[in-house]
Amino acid sequence: MPTIEDVRNVLKTVKDPEIPLSLVDLGLIYAIQADDNAVRITMTLTTPGCGMARQIAMSAKTSVMEQTGCQDVLVTVTFDPPWDQSKITPEGKKLLGRE
Repeated sequence: MPTIEDVRNVLKTVKDPEIPLSLVDLGLIYAIQADDNAVRITMTLTTPGCGMARQIAMSAKTSVMEQTGCQDVLVTVTFDPPWDQSKITPEGKKLLGRE
């Protein structure tokens, strides 16, 4: 069974296709649950009308499945609370040159 940290590390490798940062560094990951060989991820997107929504969620799911071996992965996208730039991690801000 993967740990929350295992899943977070995988999600750090999944990049937003429009902004060159990982889902974690963008602050898009709101919650990770990992138990009984099941993973549940709650995440958001930078905008509700994001045309890449399905692709981003599927990339997160597929990456976690492939890199942890867990086959029961559910990704839920929410917009509550809405994302804003304050959710970008310090590392993400540094990579964007905003620190």
